[in-house]
Amino acid sequence: MTEKQKNLCFYRISQAEETIGSANLCLENSFYKDAINRSYYAAFYGVKAVLALENVDFKRHKDVIAYFNRNYVATGYFQGSIGHLLARLQKKRETSDYDDFFIASYKEAREQLEAAENILREIKKFIESQGVSRFFQNNI
Repeated sequence: MTEKQKNLCFYRISQAEETIGSANLCLENSFYKDAINRSYYAAFYGVKAVLALENVDFKRHKDVIAYFNRNYVATGYFQGSIGHLLARLQKKRETSDYDDFFIASYKEAREQLEAAENILREIKKFIESQGVSRFFQNNI
């Protein structure tokens, strides 16, 4: 793995940490739809951090997630529950962002945030196991 790949991975995991912080602020201030959105993006940036270690990237979200599920979840690097949480995050974010008259609740937003935190916790463990040993900002 090159230094460029490590730097991109670190940048993306930092982006994920910042975004999970934003999701927390949205939840605390009753911006539930925004908390759902930010929770998904935090997990998504975490997944992209994993892909950076391989120098793999895609333009479409569904391609990023499909690759991650096929090459990391299905092969046992991550438990199947991570793939399920990621799918739930994506579906709820799309519903929240695009469905007319969707009203998000505190409970939904909290569940999404917890799912994103769980995904990021596992991703950070994986990244550290791959030798990217920079200090992570938050202890998610």
